[in-house]
Amino acid sequence: MVFKGKKDKFSDMLSKVSENLKEAAQFFADYKIKNASDLKEFSMRMKQYETTGDTFMHEIIMELNKAFITPIEREDILQLAMSLDDVLDGLEHSAALFEMYSITQADDFMVKFVDAINACAKEIADSIELMSNKKLLDIRTNAIKIKDYESTCDDILRHSIKHLFSMEKDPIKIIQYKEIYENLEEIADSCQGVANVLETIIMKNA
Repeated sequence: MVFKGKKDKFSDMLSKVSENLKEAAQFFADYKIKNASDLKEFSMRMKQYETTGDTFMHEIIMELNKAFITPIEREDILQLAMSLDDVLDGLEHSAALFEMYSITQADDFMVKFVDAINACAKEIADSIELMSNKKLLDIRTNAIKIKDYESTCDDILRHSIKHLFSMEKDPIKIIQYKEIYENLEEIADSCQGVANVLETIIMKNA
């Protein structure tokens, strides 16, 4: 059975990656921006989360290279870690866009995107914990929720761009906001990518 007995080092490592992602998403959702200096702090803190994630990724790759036996296929462990890293990279990139474009006030669409992404990150962390505890079939519920949130973000993207082009007259602002909306939707896509990898692991090991 997958992940026999006590937690192995790979499930511990994946838990660290998912918890770092969950913390980053919560910070992203909670941080209140009032001015340019807040934007700089916001971007810097998200970069720190991303750097921590990169360190965890490096450790997983090193351990996979050394391991003779892995609890599930090593390709699946690597793919899961990489898909988690994609979500974190997207969040860091989004924070950098906010700073680059000096956007100190998130609009309602951005808030809806971030709330959905934050909810996805919690479902992802719960999924990794279930996997570590050998409760693979239970992960399907989390995977479905993640895909529902991603579908919600598809709708938000359509409405946000329609609203942007109908209400905004400044072409520069249109370009900036459209890029941020699309980036946030891509993060939701990355969350769905995590769900897809989890479902593959369930199919192979449950």
